[in-house]
Amino acid sequence: MFRTRLLSGILLVVIALVVLLTGGSLLAVVLFLVSMIAYLELTDACKVRGEAFEPGALVKVGLVMTLVYYGVLGLALAWGVQASLCAMVLVIVAAFLAFLFVYVFAFPKYHANQVMSAMFCFLYGPVMLSFLYLLREGIPEGVYLVWFAFLASWGSDTCAYCVGVLFGRHKMAPNLSPKKSIEGAVGGVAGAALLFILYTHFVINSYTQIALSLPFAAALGAVGALVSMVGDLAASAVKRDHEIKDYGKLIPGHGGIMDRFDSVIVAAPIVFAGIFIVMMFSTKA
Repeated sequence: MFRTRLLSGILLVVIALVVLLTGGSLLAVVLFLVSMIAYLELTDACKVRGEAFEPGALVKVGLVMTLVYYGVLGLALAWGVQASLCAMVLVIVAAFLAFLFVYVFAFPKYHANQVMSAMFCFLYGPVMLSFLYLLREGIPEGVYLVWFAFLASWGSDTCAYCVGVLFGRHKMAPNLSPKKSIEGAVGGVAGAALLFILYTHFVINSYTQIALSLPFAAALGAVGALVSMVGDLAASAVKRDHEIKDYGKLIPGHGGIMDRFDSVIVAAPIVFAGIFIVMMFSTKA
C-alpha cells in the first residue's frame, strides 16, 4: 500500500507541475474535468441521487452548470479578474435557480435536503477548485503565485505530520481524525508560515515583478494552513456522516479527487483573496 501511495503521489505531483506550468487552456480543461469528478464524488457521498444508481436531474443540472461555469469563467477572464468574479457570482445564482426549478417541477421526487446538498456539492467542488485557475491565470505572475495554494495545503500537511509524529500528545479532533494532534496542527501552521517566507524571499521577490512583504507572506501561510486543516477535517466529516471510507478510487492509495484535494480546495480561495486584495491596494505588500 505504501509503495502504491508513493508512486501515485509522485505521478500526481508530476501531472500538477506540467498542468500548472503550462496553464491556459490545458489548466482550464483539466480543472473542469477534475471538478466534474469532484462533483460526482460529493453528490454520491451526500446521497443527492438517492438510492437510484443512475444520476438524477439534480446531478445532471450540476454537471451542466459546471460546464457553463468554467466556460463563462474562461470568457470573462479576457476582461480581467474582476469581470471573472462578477461572472462567478452570476453563474452561482443561476445554478441555485436551476436546482430550485428541478425541485419545484419534479416535486415531490426530490427532498429539500437533496437540493441543498446538490448546491453544497457545486460550491464545494467546482467553484472552490476554480480559484486555482483564477490564481494561475487571473493575476500577474500567477505561474509563481499558484504554488502558494499547495504550500498552504500539502506543505503544511507534511509539516503537521512530522511534528505530530515527534511531539503529538493531544488529540485535535478525535472523532474525525484520531491521528491528528494539536501539536501537529501548530507545527503545520508554523511550517506553512516558514515555507511562505522562504518561497516569497527566494522566488517571488527574486524572480517576479511582485514584491510581497515577509510578514504578509507568513500571515497568509498561517491562515492558509489553518483553513486547509479545516477543509481536510470537513471532508472527513462528510465521509463520517455518510459512513464511507473514501470518496472514490481514482487515485490508487489515496482514494478519490476529494480525498487528495480536500485541503487544496479550501486553501486556494484564501490564497487568492489575500494576494488579490494586496495587489489591488498596493504594488508593494
